[in-house]
Amino acid sequence: MSLANQRVVIIGGSSGMGLATARAAAAAGASVTIASSHRERLEKALAELPDTCDAFVADARDETDVAALFERVGTLDHLVYTAGDALERRELQDLPLEEARHLFDVRFWGVIAAVKHAAPRIRPGGSIVLTSGIIGVRPTPGAALMAGAAAAVEGLARGLAIDLAPVRVNTVRPGPVHTPMWDGIPQPQLGAMVAALTERTLTKTVGEADQIAATNLYLMENAFVTGTVLTVDGGSILTAS
Repeated sequence: MSLANQRVVIIGGSSGMGLATARAAAAAGASVTIASSHRERLEKALAELPDTCDAFVADARDETDVAALFERVGTLDHLVYTAGDALERRELQDLPLEEARHLFDVRFWGVIAAVKHAAPRIRPGGSIVLTSGIIGVRPTPGAALMAGAAAAVEGLARGLAIDLAPVRVNTVRPGPVHTPMWDGIPQPQLGAMVAALTERTLTKTVGEADQIAATNLYLMENAFVTGTVLTVDGGSILTAS
C-alpha cells in the first residue's frame, strides 16, 4: 500500500519521532497534518516540511482540542500518536495520587481521545499507530507508573484492533531513542546516560527518530498487519539489566 495521496495525522508531530514520521510520510507522497500543544515548535517544524503539510495547535489532554482537530481535518487515512511528556522517575510512595493521574493524561487518555474522534473519519484501508516503550515490559527502578502507561497503551491497541476492524491498530515499542527530550539533560550526565544505554543494546547504538519513523510507515503501508506490537530497541530487551 502506498501513502501517495493519503492523509496522515500525527499527534506529537512537532518534534522527535513524530516530526521524523511527518518527514517520511510526506516524502512518500502523503498529505500530513501535525498537531501539538506547542505553537512555536509546530511553526518551526512546519517550516521544514513540504507544502503538502499543515499544522494544528491541539492539546492531547483536552478533548475539545482533539475534537476540533479532527473536525478540521475531516476524512483521513492514518493516525499516528507519538505525543509524550517528559517523565520524572518517582517512587510511588513519594508521588501524590493527583500527580500520578496526570502521568496518564497525554500517554493514555490522550490516545483514547484521539482514537475516539479519528476512527469514524478513517477511510477503508486506514490505520492507527500508537507508541508505547520497552519500559512497559522491562521496568526500571522508580518507573512503575511509566511502565504501567506503556503497557496500558499496548493492551488498548489490541482491544481497538478488534473493535475498530477493518481499521488496523498497531503499536510501536521504542527502546532508547535520541529525541529532543534528551537535549535538556546537562553534560556530562547526558554522555553517561547515552553510554549506559548504548552498552545495554545488542547493536551498541541508541536509536534515532528516523528509525522509528520507518517503523511507523511500515505499519501504515502494510495492510495485513494489525493488533501487533513492534519492538524497535536494538535488542536491549534481550540483554541483562
